[in-house]
Amino acid sequence: MKILFVASECAPFVKTGGLADVIGAVPKALAALDVEARVLLPAYPAFDALVASGETIWRSADLHGGAARLVACHAEGIELLLLDAPHLFARPGNIYLGQDGQDWPDNAQRFAALSFVAAQIATGALPDWQPDVVHAHDWQAGLVPAYLYAHKGTTPPCVLTIHNIAFQGLFDPSLISALGLSPALYTPEGIEYFGHIGFLKAGLAFADKITTVSPTYTRELMVPEFGMGLEGVMQARASDLSGILNGIDLEVWNPETDMDLVAPYSVRRLKPKAKNRAEVLRRFGLNDDQTGPLFCVVSRLTTQKGLDLLLEALPTLVARGAKLAVLGSGDKALEAGFVGAAHSYAGSVGVIIGYDEPLSHLMQGGSDAILIPSRFEPCGLTQLYGLRYGTIPVVARTGGLADTVIDANEAALTAKCATGVQFAPVTKAALEQAILRSCDLFDQPGVWSAMMRRAMRHPVGWDVSAGAYRDIYSEMIGAKSQRDGS
Repeated sequence: MKILFVASECAPFVKTGGLADVIGAVPKALAALDVEARVLLPAYPAFDALVASGETIWRSADLHGGAARLVACHAEGIELLLLDAPHLFARPGNIYLGQDGQDWPDNAQRFAALSFVAAQIATGALPDWQPDVVHAHDWQAGLVPAYLYAHKGTTPPCVLTIHNIAFQGLFDPSLISALGLSPALYTPEGIEYFGHIGFLKAGLAFADKITTVSPTYTRELMVPEFGMGLEGVMQARASDLSGILNGIDLEVWNPETDMDLVAPYSVRRLKPKAKNRAEVLRRFGLNDDQTGPLFCVVSRLTTQKGLDLLLEALPTLVARGAKLAVLGSGDKALEAGFVGAAHSYAGSVGVIIGYDEPLSHLMQGGSDAILIPSRFEPCGLTQLYGLRYGTIPVVARTGGLADTVIDANEAALTAKCATGVQFAPVTKAALEQAILRSCDLFDQPGVWSAMMRRAMRHPVGWDVSAGAYRDIYSEMIGAKSQRDGS
């Protein structure tokens, strides 16, 4: 079974969020199930060395204003197909944003090119490899199903995964012809979305199957509170929709072998975690007075993540004797708010603005708990890293957070199955209560260490979910065979 993944980022090569971690992990998990996946990605500058050493297997003289080629290579256990189009992708900094912090003005052309080349591969552009299924991810690959729908000839089935419906890829309809799309597709049943071309809307309209990254998020997308204007489309496609929970790479995220930790540890040997805790306190300038838990945040600093509420709840956290270490960047007002809090609560709150992958590992390995007060969260990965590292997740009861963390209520504690703390609704008061409840649990060392061990034993890998993807691929291939045979 041959699968073409189409995505805009992939860890460890280029990463702005959890999408990259998923794309970097799933193909390897599928390989263990005898599924051959190749990943089509834009050849950003981070791929220059791989492009130089790879094999050119396809060329175009003019792909949205310049020459392009497809380079095949193997790296980090993944078969890569890199779209080398320097006029579109050879840019410094963020892969989506210019130096002014705004979207690149030609993002429509950039990611339409990615989708168009995916459709070319899917319909036989490569002499020795053609996928049985195309798996498109998020709005950047949303036009793949539309190009396949418009193709005159047989095409493989296509599944679209929504990693975050808040990001939809909306562009002016004057670009329809320039993007190689038929005006006939610009309808409410097609690619039109409130007067724009909707890349994600196109994928939802024309994909054979749709998946999201958690079962709860799938249900949430059916209602206006979470559907971001696409809840009607999601309701119409309900019979083609599945929620498959994300996992994490258990080799990359392993407290027993993680080289970014000061002291590796395991579920059977938790004591060395204290050395990592001491290092996190040192790195963030926090006091080591042992009066309460060390919470951490590793996140984009946005209101979606509920971090404005955490700012409001800081007096309660600090008064209870807890500490907070924050690593992230995003909304400038939130950045300034947390930097100001670090000054106001010196020794209790520490902040580093930016992103540092090794430091994020150390924070998971050294913190007592991780705070994730998201207003919505399709799946979330940081709570899975927390579970893996025995860093108790304190999470809003939404999306994948609700699906992966077992709240430490009285019933769960009695049944000895609690792995974290959940709260709802997503308000300052509810978050404060979750913080205080976590502190109370931390004050009971036997209860807390038992939760840590249960968290570390909780399955967070890709085994089950990769099998669910394989089953969807098989179902789609079987359905296509029946149609072709009739």
